[in-house]
Amino acid sequence: MIQVRGPGACFTQPGLSAERVTYPVMTPTAAMGVLKAVYWKPEFEYRIERIEVLRPIRQFTLRRNETTDVVSLAEAVTGQRRVDTAAHRAQRNTLCLRDVEYRILAHVDLYPHADKPEAAYRDQFRRRVAKGQCFSQPYLGTREFAAYFGEADDCPPIGVSADLGMVLHSIDYSTTPRRSRWFRARLERGILQVPRHGISDGEA
Repeated sequence: MIQVRGPGACFTQPGLSAERVTYPVMTPTAAMGVLKAVYWKPEFEYRIERIEVLRPIRQFTLRRNETTDVVSLAEAVTGQRRVDTAAHRAQRNTLCLRDVEYRILAHVDLYPHADKPEAAYRDQFRRRVAKGQCFSQPYLGTREFAAYFGEADDCPPIGVSADLGMVLHSIDYSTTPRRSRWFRARLERGILQVPRHGISDGEA
């Protein structure tokens, strides 16, 4: 279990990537990213079981200029081409979340090649959380919103219940194109229960 917070977050709905619109709560994929930034090993995978919303759901809008021209890595390294930001500027809006805090409960699923018991990996994760250690800076949906993490406290979830519709459950990057899975999400008195398996695009 871990608690994360931040001044802002954006858990982008996949179908709305041009004008970014956040889900109202943290998604399982975003929670997974936070856990892996703190502690990751190839011997196991995290399975998100529950996300508790600890602060009121508040939104705000960001408007910014972005470029539609992208330079390849090879061109950037050799200096062959520069981006003309004035000629390729696009103004886009982003609907974000303000002053967020979540408590994440996850399970460790071991792979067959794991050489330690589940408790060993779980205890290592807890020690890293207690010390504030991480492999990389965790973030809340997008890298511009850093996540600050620590040990879970007993702060109660918000008393809000709502149907959230279809929410992104997980993404399988081992296939081309990548495959997304979804689940019918409901916030029950501030608690989002995450099913073990999502449903595929064709079933959603």
